[in-house]
Amino acid sequence: MDLIIVRHALPLRVEKESGAADPELSTEGRRQADLLARYLAHEHIDAVYSSPLIRARQTASPLSSRLGLPLREKDGVAEWDKNASEYIPIEEMQATNHPKWQAMMRGEWVSDEDPNEFYARVRTAFDEIIDGHPSERVAVVCHGGVINYYLSHILGMPTTQFFYPHYTSIHRVKAVSGGRRSIASVNETAHLHELFDGGSILP
Repeated sequence: MDLIIVRHALPLRVEKESGAADPELSTEGRRQADLLARYLAHEHIDAVYSSPLIRARQTASPLSSRLGLPLREKDGVAEWDKNASEYIPIEEMQATNHPKWQAMMRGEWVSDEDPNEFYARVRTAFDEIIDGHPSERVAVVCHGGVINYYLSHILGMPTTQFFYPHYTSIHRVKAVSGGRRSIASVNETAHLHELFDGGSILP
């Protein structure tokens, strides 16, 4: 069974007084989602799943439409800070040395969800998807923290942010009977070549 795990496209910056930020995609993010759909449409995909958060659903929607497949929401692959009242793209946090960025770099957990509960729900969600689609290829659009945890889990690494998944980057996992998981690729971005200039995504 093949998993195609995708990080959502670039969303808008949202800062609210209260309640979950849950931003929509930016103009560039919508373009990224369209390019992702065009790229993956050449592969045989049996099902498309998404986190319930808006940025993930809007990223997955062009792909599910192009493939003629229903978009299935999976609560377990929502991000670790799904209830946060702000969403600031990681590049902005890094550039401004935002307090949240500083805390992340110190390895501090900055979510109202217990980390062990987050880890357990992500593992369970992917196991359920894998068990439900034997010998099939499934796309799952989710989030950077989810991808970091799941790939580090497969590699037997500490549960930490060990790399930066680009927006709409593709990460491939092979799952075989007996529970074995292996990573086939990380951070594929060839579909975004139209947005690249000298190796970096245009602002």
